[in-house]
Amino acid sequence: MSLKFKSVAALALSAAMMFSVAACGTTDTGDTKKDTKTANTTVGYDVSTIKKDDALAKLAASAKTVKDGELSAGMELSYAPAEFYAEDGKTPVGYDVDMTKAIAQTLGLKPKIVSSMFDTIIPSIGSKYDMGITAMTITEERMQSVDFVSYYRAGSTWAVQKGNPKKLDTSDMCGAKIAVQTGTVQEDEANKIAKGCKADNKAEVMSYKRQAEAATAVATGKADVFYADSPVAGYAIAQTDGQLEALGEVEGVAKQGIALKKGDTQLEEAVQKAVQKLMDDGTYMKILKHWGVESGALDKAEINPTKLD
Repeated sequence: MSLKFKSVAALALSAAMMFSVAACGTTDTGDTKKDTKTANTTVGYDVSTIKKDDALAKLAASAKTVKDGELSAGMELSYAPAEFYAEDGKTPVGYDVDMTKAIAQTLGLKPKIVSSMFDTIIPSIGSKYDMGITAMTITEERMQSVDFVSYYRAGSTWAVQKGNPKKLDTSDMCGAKIAVQTGTVQEDEANKIAKGCKADNKAEVMSYKRQAEAATAVATGKADVFYADSPVAGYAIAQTDGQLEALGEVEGVAKQGIALKKGDTQLEEAVQKAVQKLMDDGTYMKILKHWGVESGALDKAEINPTKLD
């Protein structure tokens, strides 16, 4: 089946522009359409007026990983609208990009976005970059390797071709070809589903390095369904002229976090206080509204929160 996309050229550039997944989900209300229908911009929120906080800047400067006045962040740049490339194919945009810039501005640092594969981000924190901010779900397993500052709350969404031609049901995905991104919570869940299927009706988990490839597999009929962060899935659906649709309700709502080197207490405190300041002064909500994902907003940034949902 031939499908018409609004941004085929951008999709082909580097799997960045419109389809994506993050590592969890996105929206605490489950109203994916409400949020993502407005998120058709590729111009970031202007953070240039944010003033440096001298006390937090001093704290960040004493951190173990921060060097040369830069705050570097690893991102998988195919997670629209969280992080992706603008139409020029080289400019990172998205709400995680804007948050990184806003945090850096608050800390008196220059933001540096480092394009990375999702499953390589956690192992590279503290060596290749200072933090990872890529719609990453906070899990107990991940907190064994890195520390987190919570900044968003999201869930996961299933998406199929319009009309659900394979008549899939989210309660029973056995027999389906499920497209996911490597290293994500959704991949873990899909593998659990597959293991629970009978031998003659196994679900096939199709894992892709970039979420754009997973979404494209469904759009072109190579896969039957993809599973992704709800804001990412919603954004992809909004960009396909009605050729894709959400299936069922948002599942597994959980907090997402900015990943930091374990034990780097100065940077953790600086980032946590910077995010909280952005929440308190309204900048944080303006960024989320700019991208149409405000339903996942938190009002408190925490280091390694004990309540993850």
